[in-house]
Amino acid sequence: MLHRCHHLSSRFALLAAVGTLFCLSSMPASAQQNGDKPFHALVTDAKDMQTDLKNVLFYWEEKVSETSFIPHELKHLPVKRGTATVNIKFDGVKQVEVTPGADKALPTLHITLTNGKTGDFPLAIDGSFKGDSDFGQVELPVHGLKKLEFK
Repeated sequence: MLHRCHHLSSRFALLAAVGTLFCLSSMPASAQQNGDKPFHALVTDAKDMQTDLKNVLFYWEEKVSETSFIPHELKHLPVKRGTATVNIKFDGVKQVEVTPGADKALPTLHITLTNGKTGDFPLAIDGSFKGDSDFGQVELPVHGLKKLEFK
């Protein structure tokens, strides 16, 4: 009887472990479907060249030492509002117009939200918009842009 009870509890533990692994393995897929919406934008650079950009990300590199860095790919714009850094999510943005900064300063972004509100914000981190075009992967530095229109 004790042997049978031990055998059943071992089977139960194995089933519980397999069930837990199954649930955990399915979590990233559902999180991906909910939070990883791809963004599409028409980008105009300083030379009036337009690029249709799919899977848009804001990209910047965090310098760790002279020879190493950490890449960051964001779905929001880090901007300054006073002393605070505000992360404006792409899904709320309709259009971004870029005004170059004076004397190596970061550019100012005139952001129009999908609800019609607008604001001018200095970019908090120097970076680029990255994405896919019909001709391949594209990286466009923010300081070289005029406008970005989300579709």
